[in-house]
Amino acid sequence: MLPTFNASGDVVLLEFMSWRWRRDIKIGDVVVSVSPNHPHKVVCKRVLGLPGDTVVIDPTVGPQTIKPQIPLGHVWLQGDNLNMSVDSRTYGPVPMGLLKGKVVAKLWPEFKMIR
Repeated sequence: MLPTFNASGDVVLLEFMSWRWRRDIKIGDVVVSVSPNHPHKVVCKRVLGLPGDTVVIDPTVGPQTIKPQIPLGHVWLQGDNLNMSVDSRTYGPVPMGLLKGKVVAKLWPEFKMIR
């Protein structure tokens, strides 16, 4: 998966969360969330696990890889830059209540619609 956004400076268009939108989250959606580690910051990550899913944290490690199951009301978020991203591999499943919006387009520096 190639990185979709720059580390900083991108301007994105969000569809703000409503209770109805949270039901329609799909794997692959890019969302903005309050950081579980730093509540005063927001993060932009890709949804890679939904409630009830089992995720493989690092498939390159082998059969001893940790495979957590996502609890109800939570999602698994990961950044596209796996080597540099602090995400659910660090802080675990993220409560859906921390999700603030779904990224629908990158507006600047180059316009791009996001799935």
